[in-house]
Amino acid sequence: MSETMKAVRLHAFGGPEVLTYEDAPRPEIQPGEVLVRVRAVGLNPPDWYLRDGYRALPPEWRPDADFPLILGTDISGVVEATAADVTRFRAGDEVYGMLRFPEGVMTGSGAYAEYVSAPAAHLAHKPAGLDHIHAAAAPMSLLTAWQFLVEPGHDAANPFQDVPHAPVELEGRTVLVNGAGGGVGHMAAQVAKMKGARVIAVASARNAAKLGEFGVDQFIDYRETVVEEVVREADLVLDAVGGPRMERFLEVIRPGGALFLVNPLGFEGHAAAARRGISVSSTQVRSSGAQLAQLATLLDRRTVEVVIDSVFPLSDASRAHRRVAEGGIQGKIVLTVC
Repeated sequence: MSETMKAVRLHAFGGPEVLTYEDAPRPEIQPGEVLVRVRAVGLNPPDWYLRDGYRALPPEWRPDADFPLILGTDISGVVEATAADVTRFRAGDEVYGMLRFPEGVMTGSGAYAEYVSAPAAHLAHKPAGLDHIHAAAAPMSLLTAWQFLVEPGHDAANPFQDVPHAPVELEGRTVLVNGAGGGVGHMAAQVAKMKGARVIAVASARNAAKLGEFGVDQFIDYRETVVEEVVREADLVLDAVGGPRMERFLEVIRPGGALFLVNPLGFEGHAAAARRGISVSSTQVRSSGAQLAQLATLLDRRTVEVVIDSVFPLSDASRAHRRVAEGGIQGKIVLTVC
């Protein structure tokens, strides 16, 4: 096997143009790891945040990168080799996973490449009924929805608050998902529906048909309707968008309800939430091969479906990132690796 591979690397932070498709050393596996021949890579917000140098963060929080680095966490592929202490996988197995997250958030987890070394604990066998494109699109988005709404699956300290995140009862409750057309949002809407909730989906009009297929009970086009003017007494709001004015969702939640923030940075409504008895919570999604093994059945049976916005070859990663900048993404963007 060649000691080199094709990869997309960063030699400096910046726009999509800094993504360079080039030869790179093929990774070596360490104890507990698997070498995966990558077939597809799912794109996620941490990819473009790191590419840009996390400029939205205070300077003291930004990465001190050791260039070159390789972006990406979500992969689907075929096991090429395993470390001697790995028994769950063997060469030829089809696997998928979210690698080294959040520990690789500032350094890159190596997925934009023909090969990646992956902790075996972060992998699961790929759902047999899914192709590599759809399998690669699932991990971060589905794990985020699951860890917020159903089961965190870990006891690591919460970087966003002093107490652990605790999901709430969903069956028979009204759940509003803001950003229901995006990667996390379309998964969260399906998970909440699967768990017996009445689901209100907030997204742009182009997402209405697909979310209707998922069985949401009410669709709101945020471009035409102000959510807080038409919704009251929701039990839970999951905001998958973030940004300014997240506290406006407190107006749609009943006293004693909950607001879950996928990106809580900038939220300014803690005092108002406390006055109304609304719990505000967030958590950091974490790699979990065990949860992906559990969720594979849902994906295989199409209980939860992955929506694909667009697909680009690995060599066109910069074009894929430009697609991100265009906005209006439906579901996930995926890179394919020949």
